[in-house]
Amino acid sequence: MTVAVSMLRGVNVGGHRKIGMEALRKVYESLGLRHAQTYIQSGNVVFATKERDLDPLAGRIGAEIERTFGFRPEVVLRTSSELREVLAGNPFAGRPDLHPGKLIVMFLAGDPGAEARRKVLEIKADPEELRASGRHLYIYYPNGAGKAKLSMALVERTLKTAATGRNWNTVGRLLAMAEAMEASSQR
Repeated sequence: MTVAVSMLRGVNVGGHRKIGMEALRKVYESLGLRHAQTYIQSGNVVFATKERDLDPLAGRIGAEIERTFGFRPEVVLRTSSELREVLAGNPFAGRPDLHPGKLIVMFLAGDPGAEARRKVLEIKADPEELRASGRHLYIYYPNGAGKAKLSMALVERTLKTAATGRNWNTVGRLLAMAEAMEASSQR
């Protein structure tokens, strides 16, 4: 069994595209995904699956959400091992001034390629700081994301792939949930 984390883009934001987490959990279970657990109201689901290729699974999840709730959010999936790599690859690690609630990881739906990653790093973002690695973009908002000057629309246009962001604390919690699920399946 593979333990994976699903992150939905743009649900339960500003009263739009509402999904109750218990109803969302049931959608995942209806697709044969096991032990589905949600975390906070932004569409995070940790689950176990026998499937190895997660791209078609993301499409099936999106289609079932659309059938059930009437809209189709972008579905970004990562395995627990990929989440471990995200945490281990934090380019801001070791900075004593870093506030974890101000660090966002953008999980990209696809790999934008080296050229797009180079272009996104050229975006004038001061005081925000951007670092790119594979299918992830790390953004540090020293003044908080609510006061940011960085345009996420510009970032996505430059990367040419959809993305959904989670703060560092949430990424850590999702990994902890995934690891607990892995540990319980090995018993």
